[in-house]
Amino acid sequence: MTTEDQDQYQDRPAPLVAVASADAVLRHPEAGEHLLTDLEHQRAARFRKESGRLDFTAGHILVRLCAGRLLDVPAAALTLAQQCPDCGRADHGKPFLPDHPDVHVSLSHTQGVVAAAAGYAPVGVDVELAARGGTLQGVAERVLTPAELALVEAAPEPDRAFLRMWVRKESLIKIGRASMDTLAEVDLSALPLDVPADGPLRSRYQDLHLLDWTDPEHGAAVAAVSTAEPQVVELTAGG
Repeated sequence: MTTEDQDQYQDRPAPLVAVASADAVLRHPEAGEHLLTDLEHQRAARFRKESGRLDFTAGHILVRLCAGRLLDVPAAALTLAQQCPDCGRADHGKPFLPDHPDVHVSLSHTQGVVAAAAGYAPVGVDVELAARGGTLQGVAERVLTPAELALVEAAPEPDRAFLRMWVRKESLIKIGRASMDTLAEVDLSALPLDVPADGPLRSRYQDLHLLDWTDPEHGAAVAAVSTAEPQVVELTAGG
């Protein structure tokens, strides 16, 4: 990012990042399935399990809440869309706000936990549950550099260490700095793996600001990345 690019973000609010349980999001005063577009309703209906449908819905609501906080508008005033740059279809791909092309958004959902981000600077977020069987085996060698793999294998809890690397790399995909095919070429081995329990870990990778933390209620690993320093906000009921 050039100095000119950095200057344009200095006069803008910081990117906002939020993580919460799906239940908490759905209890938010502004929440409701009326916020979703027809296409989002169709996508939600494809989930075989009700829990998956609710996670999807909560994630798509939380990203509207983040963007609404950033723009100081109600979540109901925002339309969320997606488009795949490869096939052009609108049922997957990077999310965006058609009426606010200068705002970047990102969202992620796992079993019972959702995360979202919105900012005037590019931003990406990912959340994954720590309790995932067989995460490390057969995957780490395909997505980690040799230095990263050595750190993960030497960690007291290799699966949790890998999960921390994984959410970081997923957030880089969300921001467009990596792809599934290039993850093993992105070396984050200089970043600490230990995340404090009392708040997010802030670090840097090249021109990017990284946030790492663990959702205390669910033990989920969360990572967010942006070209401007993100701010963690509470957007659930009462926040």
